[in-house]
Amino acid sequence: MEEWVDVLDQDGRYTGETILKSEAHRQGIFHPTVHIWFYTSQGEILLQLRSPVKKTFPGFWDVSVAGHIGAGEPVEEAALREIREELGLSVGKKDLSPVGVFKSIKRHDNGIIDCEYHHTFLCQFNHTLSALEIQEEEVSEIRLFPMEILGQPYITDKTKVKIVPHDGSYYRVVCDAIRKHLKS
Repeated sequence: MEEWVDVLDQDGRYTGETILKSEAHRQGIFHPTVHIWFYTSQGEILLQLRSPVKKTFPGFWDVSVAGHIGAGEPVEEAALREIREELGLSVGKKDLSPVGVFKSIKRHDNGIIDCEYHHTFLCQFNHTLSALEIQEEEVSEIRLFPMEILGQPYITDKTKVKIVPHDGSYYRVVCDAIRKHLKS
């Protein structure tokens, strides 16, 4: 079933209108999303490998959890729902630490125009990877990486890890927020 999303203006303000997500992507209409970055006490971040059937960036590593906010859905509720759906974890609102809201425009070769405002949160990861129940149609794999992987190509023993290309300033803000949490 197709999702309905709220329409935002160029500055991220709600217009009171709704649109089908597919239409928002076809027409390049701004709409809200959530990003949740899980991090460990050792300064690692949890990344998901996007499923090969995803319409955008298939096979790329991306934010721990991401998704669209349904029309009329409160931002924090969307974040908690996406965490349950993609990782099988139940966390509370108190576990989410807001980082900010970030404007993003990405044009894809397949015609999708992602015009989104990412409502971004941190959440400490206090679980084992084996405890996660990943949503296979969205996520192929979950892995912990050093935070420094963000915003740059990262070489492992055998392969180059492809990261979804977000703006470098976005990654800096996220990493700085994680470092601040690790110090407190």
